[in-house]
Amino acid sequence: MRVKNILKSLLIWLCFIPLAILNGGLRNYVLVRILGERWALPTSGILLSIAIYIVSWLLLPRIIKRCSTRGCWLIGTCWATLTVAFEFTAGLASGHSLTELLAAYNPLTGNLWLLVVGTTFLSPIIIKRMKI
Repeated sequence: MRVKNILKSLLIWLCFIPLAILNGGLRNYVLVRILGERWALPTSGILLSIAIYIVSWLLLPRIIKRCSTRGCWLIGTCWATLTVAFEFTAGLASGHSLTELLAAYNPLTGNLWLLVVGTTFLSPIIIKRMKI
């Protein structure tokens, strides 16, 4: 896999940041009012996962058509690692405790953050197998 393709894939990953911010706003200002606290968080996780997959599906095929399956796994690993690192960095910088941040990884609380990270990780390989 060429370094150029990895760098291009990182530009796609950067698109996920505004999606996540918009999703958080949608959750806080719309979904909580419509669905209540209990259902807003899991719905938000599902919506963000779908949005990440759609953006990947639209933008990634041009990059991965020359990539091996191993290259797609590498892209997914980079994306997931960056996602978790960004979440912890932004969370700690905004004053959240490590305990609060780790709680997002417990789906029993209704938080489907693991689904978002999993979608981010698996999207490149799924798209490679579907489109090419």
